Amino acid sequence: MLGCAALQAVCFPYVSKDALFTEAHIANHILLFPEGQFVAIDRNNGKVVGMTAGFRTHDQLEQHRGHDYAHATSDGWFTNHDLHGVYYYGGDMSVHPDYRGKGIARKFYDARKALCKRLGLKGQIIGGMIPGFVNYKQAMNVYEYACHVIAGNIFDPTMTPQLRNGFIWRGMIPNYLHDPPTDGWATLMECPNPDYVDRKRSVVGHQWGSDASKWHLLI
Repeated sequence: MLGCAALQAVCFPYVSKDALFTEAHIANHILLFPEGQFVAIDRNNGKVVGMTAGFRTHDQLEQHRGHDYAHATSDGWFTNHDLHGVYYYGGDMSVHPDYRGKGIARKFYDARKALCKRLGLKGQIIGGMIPGFVNYKQAMNVYEYACHVIAGNIFDPTMTPQLRNGFIWRGMIPNYLHDPPTDGWATLMECPNPDYVDRKRSVVGHQWGSDASKWHLLI
């Protein structure tokens, strides 16, 4: 846990310290939802080089358009984790700068996708940072920037890999996180689980024909 906490400051140097996970935060994540936390360790030196953390939420996608990071994650404690939540909310994705470009983030995303399938979740929701926006914000607004990233005209270190890993842009979230270089903007992203089955849309009634031995379900 110490290595995971230290990784936060390295990966997010401009984010307020209050928004970074401490050892206590990470311990609570593991206590609440152990299967939703993943870590990457360099086998050669035992160093923690990446981590991703999340929890289950029952909130629908639209409810996340106006939220901020502190509210979404219970100030980083994940105490709003819902055992019956239908979405996996990605609260963190950190890869040490020296280990980026080695496929670690992709493995994390794959692990989260597999978890969603195993638990029968609708998919993942995230508030994604857009670190590349700082280089363009004098030339365009944040919506234009996102559209250029989606079109492949601009590479964003966070949003571009998310798009490549199946995430869909659902809009922008203002004042999501205290991150001065990007003026606090974040993307609202969803990665649907293609295998999701809405169990609430099971049998809602029976319709019987003239032959009582024949019937079909109204779904």
